[in-house]
Parts: sequence; C-alpha cells; structure tokens
Amino acid sequence: MKKTFAALLAVATVAGALTATPASAQRALGAAIAGGIIGGAIVGGAVAASQAPPPVYVAPGPGPCRWVRERYWDGYDWRFRRVQYCD
Repeated sequence: MKKTFAALLAVATVAGALTATPASAQRALGAAIAGGIIGGAIVGGAVAASQAPPPVYVAPGPGPCRWVRERYWDGYDWRFRRVQYCD
C-alpha cells in the first residue's frame, strides 16, 4: 500500500507541475508526454506488484477423500450435510 501511495503522490506532483506552466509553452509537450509515460509505468508497476500473491506450497492430503451427502435427523426434520470420508 505504501508503494501505491508513493506512486500516486509522484504522479500528482508531476501533473501539478505540468499544469502550472503557461499555455504558450508548447515546447514542454515532450516533457509532459515523458512524465505521463513515467508516471503510468510507476503506477502500473505498483498495482501489478501489489496484486501478486506469494507462492504457496500445499501438501497432499492423507489419501483419496470424497465428499458424501449424508441425511440426518435434527430432532425436528430430516436434514442433509456434507461429510468428508477419507480412505
């Protein structure tokens, strides 16, 4: 979250600096385009880095297991529940 906030702050700073220039400064168009590309790369990199989950190892189970729908009486009515049976 800190990287995303820093990236957004950097983009806002660059955007604020570019909007403060007078309209007659047409030569600064290249700097504005470069700033937009750099800002987009920073924000895109921060978003991509924050959404990647870390790799996880899942150990295999004890054996072949299966889920079975089991009917039981709860005192008022017949109900169903799922129960896992492992061999």
